[in-house]
Amino acid sequence: MNRAWSEEQALLRRSLRDYVRDRITPRVLAWEAAGEVPRSLFTDLADLGVLGLRLSPQYGGGGQDFWFTVVLLEELMRCGSIGVPVSVMAHAEFATLLIDRYGSPALRETYVRGAAQGRLIGALGVSEPDAGSDVAALRTRAVRDGDEYVINGSKLYISNGTIADYITLAVRTGGAGARGLSVIVVPAHARGLRRQRLRKLGTHASDTAELFFEDCRVPAANLLGAENEGFGMIMSGFEGERLVLSVMACSHARLMFEQARDWGHQRHAFGHPLLAFQVWQHRLADVLTRIEAAEALTLRGIELYLQGRAAQSEISMAKLFATETARFAASECAQLHGGLGYMEDCLMARLHRDALAMTIGAGSSEIMRELIARTNNLVAQ
Repeated sequence: MNRAWSEEQALLRRSLRDYVRDRITPRVLAWEAAGEVPRSLFTDLADLGVLGLRLSPQYGGGGQDFWFTVVLLEELMRCGSIGVPVSVMAHAEFATLLIDRYGSPALRETYVRGAAQGRLIGALGVSEPDAGSDVAALRTRAVRDGDEYVINGSKLYISNGTIADYITLAVRTGGAGARGLSVIVVPAHARGLRRQRLRKLGTHASDTAELFFEDCRVPAANLLGAENEGFGMIMSGFEGERLVLSVMACSHARLMFEQARDWGHQRHAFGHPLLAFQVWQHRLADVLTRIEAAEALTLRGIELYLQGRAAQSEISMAKLFATETARFAASECAQLHGGLGYMEDCLMARLHRDALAMTIGAGSSEIMRELIARTNNLVAQ
């Protein structure tokens, strides 16, 4: 993204670019085949000081603002496998940031410090078979029994689900609706927790799981904040998640554009480079225009987010437009590659099939449109 980066952020970018080029990109195909990233990725990023960029310094985090996360995301996205940044963000931004914000000192000492050091890997457990975007409809229940909660239910589409050491879990502790939700940290070794990996169309380097809780007992001290106040916690994390997806989508689209532009100069048809034909000049011009617009919306959303201003509409617009732009860029840029763009060994093909996840994660495009409509008085009474 085009903005004035600080000297510290520029230095971080240079070190990350070298690391991604030398240590991640050559290994992504092996990680995609394995269906997960190795634990060494987390410890390596911790050694670089970038795993817990936004976590509290007193628990080993960097104490930085979201712009540092933007730098991390943009450089990780250059590896060509969105499963890599998905795993890192699910751990540091989604699962652990909630513990850092709402957890007791003991929970923060254990999980935030462990997460920042790369010793522990986290996952966020919200979506269920019958409830995804409709968070208030969650049914997984936790019942207080003395000094423990007993959890029954299931979660679906959980990133890091099978490699996580802890799950920051949304559960129902009260009655129906938003006011009955709580958030509990569940250790992965807890009895009564079973995990099953799911097969996906793309984002193969990020494991995704279904979680089953059968009389799973967790210490009551693992509750974040107060009982039945979890809905606000979960929703407070969504703005950050949606900005993460917006940045990822912009980076994804730009990488596809660069791949298509390079291929358009190299590949010849009828005695000319593909980009000698006006049709492809114009189609890629459309792609680039949308990328620039998506980046502008995303930058605006980040600025409002960092100012602490109400920005649900602007962030939803950024997430909607950026992820739909990634889908559009994927279709156009893969088409330029012809048959090669349908081969799994081709980077463009992998980028193409990964783009679909962008418009679903952290709230689908349809949900983003609904939020935009509600916050801009577009819903008739």
